[in-house]
Amino acid sequence: MATAQLSFLCVFLCVFLCATSARDFKLKFKAATEPVRLFTEEELRRYDGSQDSEPVYMAVKGVVFDVTTGKEFYGKDAPYNALVGKDSTRAVAKMSLDPADLTSDTTGLSEEQLQSLDSIFEGTYKTKYPIVGYTASRILKDDGSPDEDFKPEDQPHFKIKDEF
Repeated sequence: MATAQLSFLCVFLCVFLCATSARDFKLKFKAATEPVRLFTEEELRRYDGSQDSEPVYMAVKGVVFDVTTGKEFYGKDAPYNALVGKDSTRAVAKMSLDPADLTSDTTGLSEEQLQSLDSIFEGTYKTKYPIVGYTASRILKDDGSPDEDFKPEDQPHFKIKDEF
């Protein structure tokens, strides 16, 4: 009898893990249902988790992710809510919630912090959350005109696959 229960438990866990992995796999390779868009800092602030009717967005390395499915982490009054509604690249690299680190600026980060940033970007955000757009500051000049000199492949810690 105990062997049958143990076998059932093993089968149940196996099916559960496979179903969970399949869901993550589908999300990882799921095509966007809406076209991606360009977000200004002001537009991105709208998606800071303060409105239940709005999705929750955050940017890392200029890529805007829909982190709504992680509302328990990023939603209103959640532990990582400070990261949403903005490009929090520096904070992610430093694993910091210090207001001074809630920026896209990576100047002065150590090699270890930059490696951590790349690891979290690839292993967490790109794996779990859909890309909904990019920050305007990534490809526009300060006056809002297109930056013809912008070449994604020339950006530090940028990989072409970040875009797709």
